[in-house]
Amino acid sequence: MMTGNLSGKVIGAAIEVHRVLGAGLLESAYELAFEHELRLQGLRVARQLAVPLHYKNIALGDGFRLDLLVEETLVIEVKAIDKILPLHEAQLLTYLRLAKKPLGLLVNFNNRVLKDGIKRIANGL
Repeated sequence: MMTGNLSGKVIGAAIEVHRVLGAGLLESAYELAFEHELRLQGLRVARQLAVPLHYKNIALGDGFRLDLLVEETLVIEVKAIDKILPLHEAQLLTYLRLAKKPLGLLVNFNNRVLKDGIKRIANGL
């Protein structure tokens, strides 16, 4: 599946989760519901996937975890915060680079209108 089509399908799933649950819950609740909704849509999803940091050909540990990885391509970082900050964008970009994935979505469910809480970030690979 092309990443554009995939991201559109994933955003649709996020909107459905937000429609059902609304704003104001903890991130973990959205993450679990989002994983379930993506599976209902027939997508392969891994949750809390460990990503090692390699430095000079040495693995320094699995200090990083992807909230969701969809179809082994799209990284999703789930948030339930007041506002997406540059720090959150840097967090997702770090995950994209370490996991060598092309595209990520930062999804902040703590918005009245979910589309205002979605940020797409591409990894220049």
